[in-house]
Amino acid sequence: MRNPKVQILVVVPVYNHGATLRQVVEGVLAVHPDVLVVDDGSTDQGLARIADLPVKIRTHRTNQGKGAAIRTAAQEAAALGVTHIVTIDADGQHDPADLPRFFDAVRNHPLAVIVGARDFAAANVPRASRFGRWFSNFWLRVQTGRKLLDTQSGFRAYPVALFEHLKFTETRYAFEVEVLVRSAWAGLDLLDVPIRVHYPPAAQRVSHFRAIMDNVRISWLNTRLTLRSMLPWPHRRIIQRTQGSAVDSAAISVIRPIQSLKILLRDTVTPGGLARAAFLGVFLGTLPLVGIHTMVILLTAGYLGQNRVVALTASQLCMPPLVPALCIEVGHYLRHGSWLTEFTVQTLGQQAPARLWEWVLGSLVLAPVLASLVAGATFMTAHFLRLSIRRNAKERDPS
Repeated sequence: MRNPKVQILVVVPVYNHGATLRQVVEGVLAVHPDVLVVDDGSTDQGLARIADLPVKIRTHRTNQGKGAAIRTAAQEAAALGVTHIVTIDADGQHDPADLPRFFDAVRNHPLAVIVGARDFAAANVPRASRFGRWFSNFWLRVQTGRKLLDTQSGFRAYPVALFEHLKFTETRYAFEVEVLVRSAWAGLDLLDVPIRVHYPPAAQRVSHFRAIMDNVRISWLNTRLTLRSMLPWPHRRIIQRTQGSAVDSAAISVIRPIQSLKILLRDTVTPGGLARAAFLGVFLGTLPLVGIHTMVILLTAGYLGQNRVVALTASQLCMPPLVPALCIEVGHYLRHGSWLTEFTVQTLGQQAPARLWEWVLGSLVLAPVLASLVAGATFMTAHFLRLSIRRNAKERDPS
């Protein structure tokens, strides 16, 4: 539904892009009258080139970083009573003619962060940009379970409210990674709109991205965000979503399956979602990932957007010795056509490499079978429990 109360301020963060700043600002003004330029400590006198244009200007005395410039813009937008900001880079890579796509997306999805997906079929796209986009997209999906086509694009729309409710640690390029992850954790949608992009030849390109320092900051940030995403503590939320990942993990246990399912269903997790998470946990728990089961399950569940608590709890059904022993038996049968019936120092000690290979082979057979059985049982039990919960709720409140 379109929201008529949406008010948008277009923001142009700039740092020593005086050569292209006027062209960008004029392009924005041709589409939208409300423009704010945030100069992040430039030293090239670029602001003098737009002194005659009807735009608002805020300045930083020293260079603080793109993230700091965007946060300054959000503060100004809040003071003006604006509901959304759209950021467009000052280097001329983005086409202001694409702004109406953001305006439409914002009005239709006012509680979403909208990111422009650059068309990398354009000429002169750097290889580093292609790799950086893939790398950043991957980690966003691990940390939030959400998919975006271009997490490194600076052409974006933000609800101003998210800056008022969420806390950020980054002030430079890494901020654009952090804001997506924390917005997703807060319950906001992350959406794409297609945009054009212009990359001048390498000799003419001006970039303030520092390959070593900024990549170190982004890598350290991704490490912290990934570790935080694995913890069961609830995230700071703006919007409550139907994703049951913030439940009390201490109350969920395979030795209390019915109680655990009731808790999860009250948290609005669907039977299908529970079944998928259980399948994932048992499937990975059956594989011989010795010493790294928990890490792999948490990362994979995050990437696929499944409930980490359920996946990790279901994997406990695969704890030694029963499931590994079954895998070895199946693997032995597949290799030799007979079951392993002799358990001695020789068969389990001296022949350990053979048993390990049989464990791997048997797990590839048993993992989907056991996971399907547990997922089916989880779905059926959760389905009937949900019906019971709804029936009891109607009996307590007939109206």
